[in-house]
Amino acid sequence: MSLLTGKTVVVSGVGAGLGHQIAAAVVRDGGNAVLGARTEANLAKSAAGIDPDGTRTAYRATDVTDERQCEALAALARERFGAVDAVVHVAAWDSHFGGLEDADFETWRSVLDVNLLGTLRMTRACLPALRAGGGGSVVFIGTQSAVAAPSQVKQAAYAASKGALTSAMYSLARELGPYRIRVNTVLPGWMWGPPVQAYVRFTAHTEGVPEDEVLGRLSERMALPELATDGDVADAAVFLASDRARAITGQSLLVNAGELMR
Repeated sequence: MSLLTGKTVVVSGVGAGLGHQIAAAVVRDGGNAVLGARTEANLAKSAAGIDPDGTRTAYRATDVTDERQCEALAALARERFGAVDAVVHVAAWDSHFGGLEDADFETWRSVLDVNLLGTLRMTRACLPALRAGGGGSVVFIGTQSAVAAPSQVKQAAYAASKGALTSAMYSLARELGPYRIRVNTVLPGWMWGPPVQAYVRFTAHTEGVPEDEVLGRLSERMALPELATDGDVADAAVFLASDRARAITGQSLLVNAGELMR
């Protein structure tokens, strides 16, 4: 039996990268994937690629800063598949760069509204269905930057918002545990997918060096000889969403090819 046979998983933030890979892994492993993101065209493209006949996927345009839209996505899962067994949170604002000295705190508020409060809104929207089903799993996608700031880029707002989300995980694991709802976080490091590919291309162009040289600088930091991929992170998220992780809650799992060990 596959990891998620008969399970329905809500995935927020489905685009071309990690969200798509997680939704694809859900379907691959026997589950139903309910996709949410702000852009409906991206959702339609992802769903068609994962599940051409549309029997195992559903989607709805969803902005996680809007509580009613979060509730509508959770309702879609119940209407279409009768349950919510897990929710994996990928939706995030990860494109704001900078540190404290140049901080625009109004932008920081917006980053927190998406990355922290948006994730909590979507979680709360799914709680009635998770409880009705006798429990389930909540998986946050965090970042290694929340516990070890990268030297290559400054993303203080992003790291702070994801660090707050990891802290919230501990409280939620205690609060929701009596309902048999598990709450865990996957912390990706440098993850080979669209954002890192863009970083490598941009850096290579800016410095006038081959892309392999830039990629080599990243991979030489790892214990393993290559970067983790967004598919590797998706596999970790699917494991935590499944009953194979039934005794795991309140935990953070680094998926980073051994760059940072804790």
